[in-house]
Amino acid sequence: MRQEEWKNMNQKNNKSVLMDNPFISIFRGNIGIIGVLVIMCVIVTIATDKFLTTNNIISVLRQISINTYIALGMTLIIILGHIDLSVGAIVAMSGTLTVGFIVTQGLPIGPSIIVGLMLGTIAGILSGAIVSVFRVPAFIITMAMMNVCNGIAYVYSGGQSTRITDEFFVAIGNGYIFDRIPLPVVYMTILIIVISFVLGKTKFGTYVYAIGGNREAARLSGVPIKKVEIIVFTLSGLLSAFAGLVLCSRMYSGQPSVGDGYELDAIASCVLGGTSMSGGKGRISGTVFGAMVIGIISNGLNLIGVSSYWQLIVKGLIIACAVLLDSQKGRLSALKKKAAK
Repeated sequence: MRQEEWKNMNQKNNKSVLMDNPFISIFRGNIGIIGVLVIMCVIVTIATDKFLTTNNIISVLRQISINTYIALGMTLIIILGHIDLSVGAIVAMSGTLTVGFIVTQGLPIGPSIIVGLMLGTIAGILSGAIVSVFRVPAFIITMAMMNVCNGIAYVYSGGQSTRITDEFFVAIGNGYIFDRIPLPVVYMTILIIVISFVLGKTKFGTYVYAIGGNREAARLSGVPIKKVEIIVFTLSGLLSAFAGLVLCSRMYSGQPSVGDGYELDAIASCVLGGTSMSGGKGRISGTVFGAMVIGIISNGLNLIGVSSYWQLIVKGLIIACAVLLDSQKGRLSALKKKAAK
């Protein structure tokens, strides 16, 4: 009897260890998007032999990193039940003005970078404050902020790109660690770990889910809704500004049109990764896998020689399908709850 009891206890302990393993839980929680990712890799590998080369993998990782910075902030916003259309414009504004401060105004690199990041942060604060205090739909406010930020970038630069060759600035987006790992991928890894910890292991993360799940219940529970919303939009603005800095460094120039379409890619990454557009549900790991799918689609279509115009159509269809699936899952869960009652 004792041997059987010990055997049962060991089996239970092994199961609990497996369940507690973060890698196992990430796989179980994202099995759908991981399956899509594997299928995409197989299709692209069959279509072109250039996909699995070292240079192309590094290129894909760099491309994914820029979108991931933005998508991390977008995930928090969508979990709250909002949307942010200004992220691409903040990318353009922060990057263009930072390069302009260094090249045109002759300011030191450090202060220029700080000011560029602050501009994106301020844009996020303004959007968050208006949304939370005046209860204006985030869709409207962030669309207005998108126009403002795009306008600032174009007015400042006169619609022209500004080239920069400063070694320190260029190394931000083109440097390597150990001559192998691109710095943008290092930044991405650090940000994923930090945001995942904040969302999953802190009281602030609990507040974000609570507000997105049921705003009124969160308010009655004493959750500081306005404060949380402002902080989330601020983080989104800061991450978008950082993405603009790294992107302009990679491109050796500040371009006012550089952020076009990044809000689309960020939203697509979140929705593909399982973040619910109705709020209250989502995980950072899913967003990362979603960003990988978007990056592989873009890279694969480029390698095959598909026009960038067709790529827009493909991405749009992907978002539409993901939103439809999300809505159907919501309906099914609601029907199950009714049936259980």
